[in-house]
Amino acid sequence: MNRALEVLAVGPSALVQDLGRPGRGGAGVGRSGAADRASLTLANRLVANDEGAAAVEVLLGGLAVRAASLLTVALAGAPAQASVDGTPVGHHSVITLRAGAVLRLAAPPTGLRTYLAVHGGIDVAPVLGSRSTDTLSGIGPPPLQAGDVLPIGPEPAELPVIDVAPVRAPPGETVVLRTVAGPRAEFVADPTELTRITWTASSRSDRIGIRLEGGRLRRSGDEEVPSEGMVRGAIQVPPGGEPVVFLADHPVTGGYPVVATVCDADVDHAAQVRPGQSVRFVIVPAAWKDPSATVRSNVSTSTASGG
Repeated sequence: MNRALEVLAVGPSALVQDLGRPGRGGAGVGRSGAADRASLTLANRLVANDEGAAAVEVLLGGLAVRAASLLTVALAGAPAQASVDGTPVGHHSVITLRAGAVLRLAAPPTGLRTYLAVHGGIDVAPVLGSRSTDTLSGIGPPPLQAGDVLPIGPEPAELPVIDVAPVRAPPGETVVLRTVAGPRAEFVADPTELTRITWTASSRSDRIGIRLEGGRLRRSGDEEVPSEGMVRGAIQVPPGGEPVVFLADHPVTGGYPVVATVCDADVDHAAQVRPGQSVRFVIVPAAWKDPSATVRSNVSTSTASGG
């Protein structure tokens, strides 16, 4: 029998994602890929895949899939309540799906995005070297729908060697994101306003970026900058003064000033911020921008708990 998952139901959104299309910005193609890369790679490691193998990114639960054959899977990211044929199963652990078994995800109590990895990887056709869906450009496989059948790649020679991984503590009510200043900090009258205001994630947020409400950064003038390259984590300030934090499907260029950039590892945590959740920024030395200098498993803290 073919190795495959049949999609029975989807929630608000379910997409195939890997680690994206690096190095194509000069051609106008963004990297895209998983919004929370740390969760994708953890799920893949649990099932002994290459860290960049394609998996399913599920927004706010609602996914139901049926295994066409014996499959090994793992879940990471937002802790959506999960069950197999009605029996609860855990996250960050190795799960066996027998042929015909149905895995269902409810809405998570915290976070936005849950990742479902399968031993062998989701084997849809790659586009420009990646199986990721880019919601801004439309490149990649279309969003999943009920009735879709996802082929699963051949089983890797390596078998899973661990049963469970440590669970990352959920963020508090306020998520603190570390940033480095610039490169266009002078375009706001008071750059410290970025860190003094407690922002709220807007319902208009998506994989392109988090739109923030609760205050306005006052521009120092009416001039704009010429369009320049954008990166994941860039904090852009449109004329209205409400900042936008770019995420996985950000445009490759932009003409509004970038007053700071979220540290690379913390962008994964930004991708789990729900609409209505509070966000604070702290400025750190530029060395923290290097993801090798950050600890991915402990970067979201709650101001309420004094973290």
